[in-house]
Amino acid sequence: MTRIDSTQTLPAGTTLAAGPLVHEGAHRPDGGTPEWWRDAVIYQVYPRSFADGDGDGIGDLPGITARLPHLADLGVDALWLSPFYRSPQKDAGYDVADYRAVDPLFGTLADVDALVAQAHALGIRVIVDLVPNHTSDQHAWFRAALDAAPGSRERARYVFRDGRGEAGAQPPNNWSSIFGGPAWTRLPASASDGPAGAPWYLHLFDSSQPDLDWTNDEVHAEFRDVLRFWLDKGVDGFRVDVAHGLVKAPGLPDWDGSVAMVEGTTAGDEAVDSGAPEDGSTGAGNSGPMFDQDGVHDIYREWRAVLEEYDGDRCLVAEAWVEPLSRLARYVRPDEMHQAFNFSFLTTGWSAGPLRTVITASLTASDAVGAPTTWVLSNHDVVRHATRLGLPQTGERPNGLKASDPQPDEELGLRRARAFSLLMLGLPGSAYLYQGEELGLPEHTTLDDAVRQDPAFFRTQGAEAGRDGCRIPVPWEADAPGLGFGPTGRTWLPQPASYRRYAADAQRGVPGSTYETYRAALALRKELRLGAGTLAWVDTYQASGDVLAYRNGDVVVLANIGQEPLPLPVGARVLLASGPLDGAGVPVDTTVWLRA
Repeated sequence: MTRIDSTQTLPAGTTLAAGPLVHEGAHRPDGGTPEWWRDAVIYQVYPRSFADGDGDGIGDLPGITARLPHLADLGVDALWLSPFYRSPQKDAGYDVADYRAVDPLFGTLADVDALVAQAHALGIRVIVDLVPNHTSDQHAWFRAALDAAPGSRERARYVFRDGRGEAGAQPPNNWSSIFGGPAWTRLPASASDGPAGAPWYLHLFDSSQPDLDWTNDEVHAEFRDVLRFWLDKGVDGFRVDVAHGLVKAPGLPDWDGSVAMVEGTTAGDEAVDSGAPEDGSTGAGNSGPMFDQDGVHDIYREWRAVLEEYDGDRCLVAEAWVEPLSRLARYVRPDEMHQAFNFSFLTTGWSAGPLRTVITASLTASDAVGAPTTWVLSNHDVVRHATRLGLPQTGERPNGLKASDPQPDEELGLRRARAFSLLMLGLPGSAYLYQGEELGLPEHTTLDDAVRQDPAFFRTQGAEAGRDGCRIPVPWEADAPGLGFGPTGRTWLPQPASYRRYAADAQRGVPGSTYETYRAALALRKELRLGAGTLAWVDTYQASGDVLAYRNGDVVVLANIGQEPLPLPVGARVLLASGPLDGAGVPVDTTVWLRA
């Protein structure tokens, strides 16, 4: 993207009339200044893949601290750290063995203190991941449960049930794991077993991640204490993993549906042009008796009260794959969480009609509860959008890609990704970036199966590639070993050869580079207060069905999603463009920010 100060004119009659207002702007408590999280740009750091400080090939906390100036220069408001807690790393740290300790792989508690202090000195807030649905099977609580008798206090912290059938040989119900295979594992037989034999424990994810029982008061008390532990260390909030999954339906009834890591259509799916439900649903919501139960909201009211004990405007953000958006909005009511990722937006195709529908539905739903909409396009669980947008296939979004799969058009994917990102960053509300997207990083789509580590790959016997491809170590220096990831050149996953041209030092200061595009967008977004702004659709171009245009304050965001160049309006001044412009106007797969 390049910032352009010249005025461009086109034939008379091209105007930008605004349609109905669908978003009334940032909600201000008592007429005062909006809380920081309402319009923040927050950058996700996946610790093992961001920067390696000690040379073992795995990213760590000192490595992150050393690279904080990159985030300050980029212009983000906060960073979100994926788990760094003590863990056997069966699921890259989402299997927590101790919520109050740092895994030696990443550093020490002192390293957390240093990171938080340095981030705050640079004006960057810090959000940490919280994983409350399950623990590791190496957590002290689960180890105690294995040694305890049926009906004990130790067993009551987890979801243990007797099996069905003769001698309890069948699982308690027919639920499947999100990672593939059954959601139940049976304990080894012991002398303390009752007449039903050894019990089973629930794990919505890997068998090494037993689900906690949130009907248990001790579980509630433990996590309130964990919140206070990290708030006392100065963190500014929590991203809550599987926020919609903590409470299960009473009786754990059988369910004939299926769960998946990611659902919805591929971003290049032409079929979505036929329309989308008015509620904005894309198939991204997890359904079933293990998700989105009403009882989760009581938990988040408890947690909100804990955060309000502290100064500094702390926040909670929900990872909740919930649809319709009116259900998602319940997580961000005034006494619950502050943000909830908009996965309906993430899973919407690069198509004007469905995008207009999902954006309208999102803002309408969040306005109804006085909350911001939280936009996102990539994270550590989904194929990077620079790759999704270049895929040829339609249908369900893939959970990772292998060399045997149809390969993306890398140039097309990057062009569309830049356009989609600029479309997102012009919207009112908050936005999340995933590490490396500011460099235009694609997915590693040809990883050798021998190096994969995602449990989803193993539990599906390789049917799903899994998420390793979006977790490749970041390239910092084009000509350094390991592309500057660490001092020894080692990387825990191999970087594709293409990453050299995406390296940060090859883009910094280069006009039109993806990095400089993001930096300019974030600076303008802050200068023009777009995150705290309003939205009205611009109807001038809507009849073509290939254009998405909206007005935020006095800025018009215009995305050409069609097949032909799009004329610019008379007298328009281009503030920012996702790609080069020419005399024909706005090229296809390009977004511009205008004053007109």
